[in-house]
Amino acid sequence: MKKIKEDKKVFWITGLSGSGKSAIGKAILPKIQKKFGNTILINGDDIRNIFNMKGYDKSYRVNIGKSYFNLCLFLLKQNYNVIFTTVGLWHDLQKYNRQKGKKKYVEIFIEADIKKLVKRKSKFFYRKKVKNVVGLNIKPEFPKKPDIKIKNNFNKTISKLSKELLSKINEKFNL
Repeated sequence: MKKIKEDKKVFWITGLSGSGKSAIGKAILPKIQKKFGNTILINGDDIRNIFNMKGYDKSYRVNIGKSYFNLCLFLLKQNYNVIFTTVGLWHDLQKYNRQKGKKKYVEIFIEADIKKLVKRKSKFFYRKKVKNVVGLNIKPEFPKKPDIKIKNNFNKTISKLSKELLSKINEKFNL
């Protein structure tokens, strides 16, 4: 397996809450490190908790999403790849990331059916009535042309989904 010697990359993994973004990001980390070099995995929820970010309306989400991406760009300058997992389902944010990241930005969309997510009740807000839930009472803006799209029907393990994603990353970068 050859190592990429190009510019560092931001692997931006987006999708509805509970779609498997964080688990997939964690699973691909060792292989991304092996192929692309030093890599950091960041979960948007962890950043929210660290900085006590409490806003959940669309405007707030777009603004913190841009801050997340600026953090990713900072880490790229420090010679790190970044796997960043976040809901991030806003066209303004996707456009911002593409413009700022250019060839360093790899948009990965984990597609999952909201009805299946609610039925699985993997997140507390799918069990209780909560405001500002993307997919329930905030309309998501799914990426129009993600670089990579993985469908999670919850009939495959995270390991299999991760292998599928890594295969698509290999295709994208001719590995």
